[in-house]
Amino acid sequence: MKHAVKFIIGGIVLFSLIVWAIASWLGPDDLSGCQTRPTDKKGCAAAQAIVVVSGGDTTARTEEAIKLYRNGWAAIIIFSGAAADKTGPSNAESMRAQAISEGIPIGNTVIETASETTDQNAENTVKILKDNDITSVILVTSAYHERRALLEFQKRTASITIRAHPVREDKDWNRFWFLSPFGWSLAGSELVKSFIAAAGGAQAQ
Repeated sequence: MKHAVKFIIGGIVLFSLIVWAIASWLGPDDLSGCQTRPTDKKGCAAAQAIVVVSGGDTTARTEEAIKLYRNGWAAIIIFSGAAADKTGPSNAESMRAQAISEGIPIGNTVIETASETTDQNAENTVKILKDNDITSVILVTSAYHERRALLEFQKRTASITIRAHPVREDKDWNRFWFLSPFGWSLAGSELVKSFIAAAGGAQAQ
């Protein structure tokens, strides 16, 4: 009986560690040790721009960028993403409209409307950053997608400091992601795509 109890406890501990490791790796947060607003602490200074990539819960991603902007983390928000529905506005335009409706000046926003995949988000946005001499950004996306997005951006430039800051919980991902088949499917897919990105390949969104 004791051996069975130890086996069960050991299994629970191992499972918990696996869940924690997956979530932590997929969703790095370079601002986790910072206060709500920028400070002089290393890694906690303001950036020149906040970059938000669309996909998944785009509304939640935009809301997180707006919160960062209001707290002084950057004076510019760059929205990246093509239209999910080709008959309507691009995701980037919809994201900017959301920001404007919440009081963000249109002059403090930039849109990139051509990207349909994560690697295109990185390719097209990095070009905007370089063209505007922006050397430091905070990259916002969903927690499950943050690692892959970060890898795609980093492999395209070494001259721009990119700090990751994910949306911790949205309609697709939360702290209990491991309780649903969808959560495991999403995590598994992002792990594979992230490894491909790290190896230098490109993949679909």
